[in-house]
Amino acid sequence: MQRAYFDHNATTPLAEPVLAAIAACLRDTFGNASSIHQDGQRARQAIEAARRTIAVKVGAKPEEVILTSGATEAANLALFGLRPRHVVTTAIEHPAVLHTCRELPDSTVVRVGSDGVVDPDDVRRALRPDTDLVAVMAVNNELGTIQPIAEISALGVPVMSDQVQALGKIDLPRADIRIFSAHKVYGPKGAGALVVRKGITLQPTVFGGRHERGRRPGTENVAGAVGFGAAVANLPTDTARIATLRDRLESAILDRVPGARVNAAHAPRVANTTNIRFEGIEGEALLIALDLAGFAVSSGAACSSGAVEPSHVLTAIGLSKEEAKSSLRFSLGASNTVEQVDRLVAAVAHSVERLRKLSPVYA
Repeated sequence: MQRAYFDHNATTPLAEPVLAAIAACLRDTFGNASSIHQDGQRARQAIEAARRTIAVKVGAKPEEVILTSGATEAANLALFGLRPRHVVTTAIEHPAVLHTCRELPDSTVVRVGSDGVVDPDDVRRALRPDTDLVAVMAVNNELGTIQPIAEISALGVPVMSDQVQALGKIDLPRADIRIFSAHKVYGPKGAGALVVRKGITLQPTVFGGRHERGRRPGTENVAGAVGFGAAVANLPTDTARIATLRDRLESAILDRVPGARVNAAHAPRVANTTNIRFEGIEGEALLIALDLAGFAVSSGAACSSGAVEPSHVLTAIGLSKEEAKSSLRFSLGASNTVEQVDRLVAAVAHSVERLRKLSPVYA
């Protein structure tokens, strides 16, 4: 059975140039980047070259890029390092941001509309004189909805934006603090970046050496940085092709599966993501059926796998627990083809029909 991968928002396979760059680095650039001998300086040069590449791709200065172990660390460093008195965030943020905000002294969570998009006016109404930061993602990881970062930035309060799902998919909106992750863009796991506008001071949250300009101690992950740099240097440019595939997948499922609905269908969305609910179906059961048929899809954020509660994103847009649990996310990437999409549609239609026949509640 030839498998097909439709879960690119959870993680992506390593691109071949990335794999080659990491392998060469692990073999040849093994020095400690803080050492002053030639082996250490080669490692330092590799890290700084990667930092420059990342900075160019995200529209930043190299000195604004803090290399991290991923987006979760970046979010924690930003939120705890800034030490804001009051933060405004949204109900659909990734757990790395939403759960971290809950650990701060004071935070306000703003609702979103049924289209999965936050209203800048709701953010404005939540601001207080002591609000030091607004944390709003650029693209939602479950729905693919694009948030109005430019309008929120115009409110005059510093903005932190999780742009993990935006890199390589849309023009990146400007924000004071931005978060990125390598493994969402065909790079390695364990590598990410926090981009902090010059003039914003972060206190370290882990203590040790003076690495990353004193903001993130610890021996640098040279291969991870090199892999991240190679990934952003080789970002796919086939957004239009992927959009066509996503639209083909959506329309075919809606045509062939009665009771199927696209969540946040009319909102601005990135080209690769669709989230579809199937009336009368347990999403987990459908996910397993599709997995056995050779297709990898998702029932929500991979970071929340194993949770018994429905997706907080889907309930935030007004879905009932049952509707949220009947939804699946399909996220496409560079490897997907028309033939794979058509096979997936057939598998979805067959699996939904079979599961509904077995359901004691679906009529």
